[in-house]
Amino acid sequence: MAASRCLLLLLLPGLVTALHSPPGCKIRITSKGLDLVKQEGLRFVEQELQNMTMSDLHGKEGQFHYNITQVKVMDLKLASSDLHFQPQQHLVFNISNASISLRFRRQLLYWFFYDIGSINASADGVHIHTVLQLAKDEAGRLKISNMTCNASIARMHAGFSGTLRKVYEFLSTFIVTGMRFLLSQQICPSLEHASLVLLNSLLDTVPVRNYVDEHIGIDYSLLRDPAVSTDTLDLDFKGMFFPRAREDQELENHAVEPVIKETERMVYVAFSEYFFDSAMHSYFQAGVLAIELQGEKVPKDLEVLLRATFFGTIFMQSPAVDAPLKLVLQVSAPPRCIIKPTGTSVSVSAFLNISLVPPGRPAVQLSSMAMETKLSAKVFLQGKALRVQLDLRRFRIYSKQSALESLALFSLQAPLKTLLQLTIMPIINERTKKGVQIPLPEGMDFTKEVVTNHAGFLTVGADLHFSKGLREVIEKYRPAPTTNAYPSSWPAEPTVDPHQL
Repeated sequence: MAASRCLLLLLLPGLVTALHSPPGCKIRITSKGLDLVKQEGLRFVEQELQNMTMSDLHGKEGQFHYNITQVKVMDLKLASSDLHFQPQQHLVFNISNASISLRFRRQLLYWFFYDIGSINASADGVHIHTVLQLAKDEAGRLKISNMTCNASIARMHAGFSGTLRKVYEFLSTFIVTGMRFLLSQQICPSLEHASLVLLNSLLDTVPVRNYVDEHIGIDYSLLRDPAVSTDTLDLDFKGMFFPRAREDQELENHAVEPVIKETERMVYVAFSEYFFDSAMHSYFQAGVLAIELQGEKVPKDLEVLLRATFFGTIFMQSPAVDAPLKLVLQVSAPPRCIIKPTGTSVSVSAFLNISLVPPGRPAVQLSSMAMETKLSAKVFLQGKALRVQLDLRRFRIYSKQSALESLALFSLQAPLKTLLQLTIMPIINERTKKGVQIPLPEGMDFTKEVVTNHAGFLTVGADLHFSKGLREVIEKYRPAPTTNAYPSSWPAEPTVDPHQL
């Protein structure tokens, strides 16, 4: 028993870590951001309700028989609406005191009188209460996992015309009651389809695991279900890059977990040092953190200085005096990112091999020197792309052979730094120019971005902007219909008895 307890105590820290892995990327949506989503979402809900398809209505009362077909929503007015966060329920959407105008075709039989035509009806005092449950699906993508809905209609009125108008108005109770029942029963299924099918197709556009370039990819899978308060919704993403040649490779996260406290902007995105470290580690694993310069690609001034510095060695290799120079710069270990309140920097350790390359003969190595550099990093957001601009801040070289050679290399310090600034840094920044996409749905972008550094992580506060409407994106990804429209012929639908309504 004692041994079992000891084993449990040893395993407990690992179990806690597994249950709460720190995110490399974190997104917070605030109530201000939700207000913008509500405006765009309300237009989408209006369009969905206007496109409701309702079944036909048949009934009879004594000698009065009626058949209602081709029901269409002509107008919709949503007087009051509200979308807010609610802990444990995630998103609550309310519509109050709305009105819906309908038009449908009538077929009426009263004793020996038969009449057809159209009827205009209006539903007033429409109240809709919906709750959307948000969760992480098996792929690690945010989804609407469940929806509860309640709809009610306070009043409904139908207007009749024609020779039997008085008779219709007397018997309209049966028609109006049936139409009120059908309309109230159709609202929630329409919204359920809009949420669980159409809005989820929009969430499918959020990148979860995709390629950044030909060398690396990124994993944006959610680590856990969203955390919801009365004012915020927080999403914890893995935020880990991986080399495409080893897609199953995992880099353990030991970085500080990002903490977002602000709520003033619509959205906040936080990135830990792990986010950037995993990118550089993946590039290192992919073997692309190396640059080779040979012959004419070596700056002329630097070539003259190098030949003067290594004159004795070159002279000893007299047949190779006029051979072209080759410089190979290669990172020796994965670079490390350091984020402080004062700024972001990247530490890089590398080695530089300088050789002569005589035509048709083996290369002659002149020197192999170690390099330690520190780069300042400017992180910024543009649209949905996170980009990094690097600049050389500190640079030091030394010989791996002897202190005496390190002293001889001192004169190369400035020219090699210039080489890095003018030749190497533009190549690196060109690679980072494209950036990496932040996990937002298609059609939604950031604006007015402000970057703030903290100890171990940085945050980007921004407002949201819809570059495409929800309808435009959803129509692009709308699933193919799987059911036929409701039939409209007289005997197609079962009878609805007004007494049961």
